[in-house]
Amino acid sequence: MNNSQQQTTKKTFWSKFSTNTLVRFLLFAACGWVLVKVFWYFKDVVFIFTFATILALILNYPICYLERFLRRGFALGTVIAISLLTIILLFVFVGNILITQLQQLAGLLLQIINSSNNPINQLESALSNRNIPINLEAIEIQIRNWFVSGMNMILGFLPNILGSYVGFIIIIVIAFFMLTDGGRIWQLILKMIPHNQRDRFSTAIQKNFIGFLRGQLLISFILSIATFLVFVLFGIPFPFLLAITVGIFDLIPGIGATLGITLVSLIILIQSGWIVGIKVLIACIVLQQIQDNLLAPRVMQSTVHLNPIVVFFALLIGTKIAGLLGVFLSIPIAGVIVSLLEIEELQAN
Repeated sequence: MNNSQQQTTKKTFWSKFSTNTLVRFLLFAACGWVLVKVFWYFKDVVFIFTFATILALILNYPICYLERFLRRGFALGTVIAISLLTIILLFVFVGNILITQLQQLAGLLLQIINSSNNPINQLESALSNRNIPINLEAIEIQIRNWFVSGMNMILGFLPNILGSYVGFIIIIVIAFFMLTDGGRIWQLILKMIPHNQRDRFSTAIQKNFIGFLRGQLLISFILSIATFLVFVLFGIPFPFLLAITVGIFDLIPGIGATLGITLVSLIILIQSGWIVGIKVLIACIVLQQIQDNLLAPRVMQSTVHLNPIVVFFALLIGTKIAGLLGVFLSIPIAGVIVSLLEIEELQAN
């Protein structure tokens, strides 16, 4: 009886395939391949417009709030003026502080790693005192090589960031034009969607894309402040730089906070020793658990809810297709696709 049911199921399954189905699949795959090639050709343009859109979405919240008291034009002008002043101050003062601290931290860590009293040698001496002779010289050399190559890459990348001020100005200008004409552009996009699907499409974008980016920025900001207070409490050097590092990594969905806390804890271990490094690691793990189990469910409750396997799959695909930009945008895009296709199996329980 079971065999006959299985055969019936197989026949029903394979009967769905036909020449038309195969042709549609091949056309879909070909269109996807062409889109990836087009994306890579215009990746700089996509990068600029994506970040301009994110900036416009962020600035739209204070504009909507000021519209309760002012006209749209006055609210828009006020937010634009304050935003320009804030961006300039952040770029000049905060950026200068971060670069200076990064250079100082790199020099300090390199000096500690090349010294005879680095954490690896301390661990080797502690094990030898307990009659556990282990030679960690190979690990020490490998860590030193990784550290030197990583610091050279980061310090070499900084001039490129500072030199891309033209692209930065273009992002700001486009974001401001999006604030003024964004409504009409959105209506134009909706006209390309079938009339009976416009409400679903608009809801999916608002919930999964805009809501996710807003919630992720808020969560990362809170974690940055919390870790900064922890670093100050333990007397860690360069607390502002390390807290910013944790916050930037936390923007990566799924594994960002773990990567950021691990990296920062290793840096603190090198510069402050094993005891302080372990204490900070425990405190940061507690903060991460509070974020994942208390804060994130409340902030992200009305946004994207994907199965963890889908999250990691989307991250890998996004990284392969769009690099760093794909890391940050893969999850909301996957959420939009899952919502529009109504695939309940790919959503979180």
